[in-house]
Amino acid sequence: MKYMMFVCTDTEPDTDKTDEPDIDVWVSENDARGRRLEGSVLAPTSAATTVRVRNGQLLVSDGPFTESKEVIVGYDLLECADLDEAIEVARAHPMAREGRLELRPLVDL
Repeated sequence: MKYMMFVCTDTEPDTDKTDEPDIDVWVSENDARGRRLEGSVLAPTSAATTVRVRNGQLLVSDGPFTESKEVIVGYDLLECADLDEAIEVARAHPMAREGRLELRPLVDL
């Protein structure tokens, strides 16, 4: 099953820095096992563009649509047997301590 893992900042990161995981190791291990299909860091929210159509009119604005202290800073597309495996993959990601990770299954249409 495929999961989109949104990598987000958090206003309350973990203060315990012992045994902090390395992102390069996490990427290498999950790429090698075929669990990470792709992923990337996103440009800052100042580079965002929001696109909407209302009453047939295109509305384009600079910046993110929502104002929030937590921001999506990256993503990883995971291929896991089930949610339990996706959670295990996510818990080893450095941002599980520094930020937060949101897992969402992809829906086959």
